[in-house]
Amino acid sequence: MRIKVDVDATPEELRRFLGLPDVSALQDEVVAAVRERMQEGWEGYDPAAFLRTWAQPDVPGMQQLQEAFLDALRRTNRGGGTD
Repeated sequence: MRIKVDVDATPEELRRFLGLPDVSALQDEVVAAVRERMQEGWEGYDPAAFLRTWAQPDVPGMQQLQEAFLDALRRTNRGGGTD
């Protein structure tokens, strides 16, 4: 049996209905802090140099990361899970 329920409510209304806390002030503070740190480090930032660093095949752990992704894809294609 399948039951489908459509709720016409704003995220704020749904949050209140479910009794979830309002964390918008905390979210605003976190976003402001992240923005400030990004702006502080923006001077001298070279995106091309950053990408060149990660594009190197000899970056420590890159081979293991690629193998982990390939292994996960193989399990998915076989229908296996991560259990």
